[in-house]
Amino acid sequence: MKYDFTAIEKKWQDKWREEKPFAAVTEDKRPKFYGLIEFPYPSGQGLHVGHPRPFTAMDIICRKKRMQDYNVLFPIGFDAFGLPTENYAIKNHIHPRIVTENNIKRFTEQLQMLGYSFDWDRCVDTTDPSYYKWTQWIFLQLYKKGLAYKATMPVNWCTSCKCVLANEEVVEGVCERCGAPVVRKEKSQWMLKITEYAQRLIDDLDDVDYIERVKLQQRNWIGRSTGAEVTFKATTDDDIVVFTTRPDTLFGATYMVISPEHEYVKKWADRLQNLDDVNAYVAEAARKSDFERTELTADKEKTGVELQGVRAVNPVNGQEIPIFISDYVLASYGTGAIMAVPAHDTRDWAFAKKFGCKIVEVVAGGEDVQKEAFTAKDDTGILVNSDFLNGLTVRQAIPAIIQWLEEKKIGREQVNYKLRDWVFSRQRYWGEPIPMVNCPKCGWVPLPESELPLLLPDVENYEPTDTGESPLSKMTDWVNTTCPCCGGPAQRETDTMPQWAGSSWYFLRYMDPHNDKALASKEALDYWSPVDWYNGGMEHTTLHLLYSRFWHKVLYDIGVVPTKEPYQKRTSHGMILGEGGEKMSKSRGNVVNPNDIIDQYGADTMRLHIMFIGDFEKAVSWSNEAVKGSKRFLDRIWNMADACTDSEALTPANESLLHKTIKKVGSDIDELKMNTAIAAMMTLVNAMYQNGCSKGDFRVLLLLLSPFAPHIAEELWELKGFAKETGKMACQQPWPEYDESKTVDATVEMAIQVNGKLRGTMQAPADLDNDAVTKLAHSSATVQRQMEKLSGTIVKTIVVKNKLVNVIIK
Repeated sequence: MKYDFTAIEKKWQDKWREEKPFAAVTEDKRPKFYGLIEFPYPSGQGLHVGHPRPFTAMDIICRKKRMQDYNVLFPIGFDAFGLPTENYAIKNHIHPRIVTENNIKRFTEQLQMLGYSFDWDRCVDTTDPSYYKWTQWIFLQLYKKGLAYKATMPVNWCTSCKCVLANEEVVEGVCERCGAPVVRKEKSQWMLKITEYAQRLIDDLDDVDYIERVKLQQRNWIGRSTGAEVTFKATTDDDIVVFTTRPDTLFGATYMVISPEHEYVKKWADRLQNLDDVNAYVAEAARKSDFERTELTADKEKTGVELQGVRAVNPVNGQEIPIFISDYVLASYGTGAIMAVPAHDTRDWAFAKKFGCKIVEVVAGGEDVQKEAFTAKDDTGILVNSDFLNGLTVRQAIPAIIQWLEEKKIGREQVNYKLRDWVFSRQRYWGEPIPMVNCPKCGWVPLPESELPLLLPDVENYEPTDTGESPLSKMTDWVNTTCPCCGGPAQRETDTMPQWAGSSWYFLRYMDPHNDKALASKEALDYWSPVDWYNGGMEHTTLHLLYSRFWHKVLYDIGVVPTKEPYQKRTSHGMILGEGGEKMSKSRGNVVNPNDIIDQYGADTMRLHIMFIGDFEKAVSWSNEAVKGSKRFLDRIWNMADACTDSEALTPANESLLHKTIKKVGSDIDELKMNTAIAAMMTLVNAMYQNGCSKGDFRVLLLLLSPFAPHIAEELWELKGFAKETGKMACQQPWPEYDESKTVDATVEMAIQVNGKLRGTMQAPADLDNDAVTKLAHSSATVQRQMEKLSGTIVKTIVVKNKLVNVIIK
């Protein structure tokens, strides 16, 4: 019978839809397993070949867990708000809601074509008012807890999208989504105080099972540094507070730098002798993104302007020092001011050389500091030219100077974080409305929870305004409202939430997606929390993963969720590149459409190949030619069905390998080594062709294959009569068990070395004791031949159990 994958795959997809074998049941008595993938953004292009890699891997894990009698929650949904849909709607004059509905329909069809075991009854859509009602509710809890606030500040402005971007959305000076230049603008924004959770976001990484590179990226992004806050006096009598991780070098501070946006620049304007130069530099800095301003490259020119007319006083030695403005100091980081110690900081040294500032050595131990900075931070450096610190090591000097500063009340020990508060406003239409009202009398007032969801109104024009306001600002009927507090006239917030809002809690909604009284019931949250295994892209480590951990901790603090952390385990996958190793893109013409592969070879072949293609955690190149190998493997299994004997017993020649393969495939799935699991099954199929195959052998093979290629496995399970025998599908069967004793070879091949050089091999019983192995080796033809050749005698024998024996002949 022909392997008609198209008919077979449709048959089983329809059956799964009807019978719902993948439905999760809250409060079931079985142990629970919650496997999560990053829900896709439903773009107009549809599913691309990058999606099936993480989706298939988690599907395999979840299918195996069900067979191991776990109550598995494996949900799917759509992260559907966002700029691409809005831009498409603007270009084609279609409402974003219609665009989203069409895209979700296409994505759903493609995902179902691949046979994923999602619980489709739990599907969520972030643009559904019944969903974003709870996104808005969470925002109100953040506001009530003092974690959401409005602030006027310099922000990243995308010149193309015409909206504000979070720092994390700016990549190398351009918008991560559209690639347009990003500039700085002053704007009133809603902010979320993620910085208040910075230390907990670091500390609690110790309690979760994340791969180390994910933990490292999160720690680096949060950027904890310990040092001191020090107060310098300006000649205007203003205090300038700086944060430094090297307070031991205070005696070497020979100039200061403040950010171009610092409030003192305007305050001191009437004192500055070079105000025109200063204003020109401030305007130039405003056109750069934070990334451009702080990027550290060896050849980057250091820029700045001295504030002529105002100086600062070094608090430890009373010396007046110049003050500069420079774009590498950000108003949003630390205090917006730094002390500069050019002798012991590479960037300060380059700046001092350009602007002629003094370079004073205060830590001895390196080369001449007039030639290069000496940056040692440990006991290799000894303090000099530093009064009471002279002779101390750097490690000793830091606490000594902090104690001195605290006694003089001009400084204190301080911990700083690189992490900035989250810019939460977007000046676009297609996002969740922010449920806040601005009243002339009461200020900002939250909408009553009973009025949620605040629906996104229909507008005729989705174009962002030239003033930088949201398209909603033009809808006066919607904007003008009454204050929930005093009943007077007020205006709604017209900015919308960023796309990250809906994805910061979606995993909770999956637990109870139809609840209209809460984001999820206490029973569902207690039962399913936390997510047991979350797989996603490394590109989301400092965005979605950090944001969702923050929101979860807030919900934990107010008693909504039962766990401190949302995800117990986090893994990441590598990208799939085009043929030749280049990133897939429409412009290169190397984008692979999964539909084309499925039409030509079938979904099971697609699933199998995308798992066999290479190490799951590393980037791999797609090969259309290599897909054929996976198809041939499935063809061989299909053809083997007719060749099997009717015996239920395992074929003796296959028995050991079957047990080994069960063990290998099971452990490889748990370790995300899908490629080696498939290789083990290929080896088993080869042996079954060589040794013959019983019905019992074939039963085991189909159960192992089922998570990887579920359609063909179910069809053959039915054709061989197993479904009739058991009354259940293959995916509902217990995972096969192995006998450990049968995974150990009775004999092993051992290398024979003579004087350290390989001379041959021998067969020996496994785990044979050293004396017996030695006798076996000495009597072997290989050793006898070498003794004769060398005219020597054996003086020593070294045995490495089950691997080699080294005979020393002299």
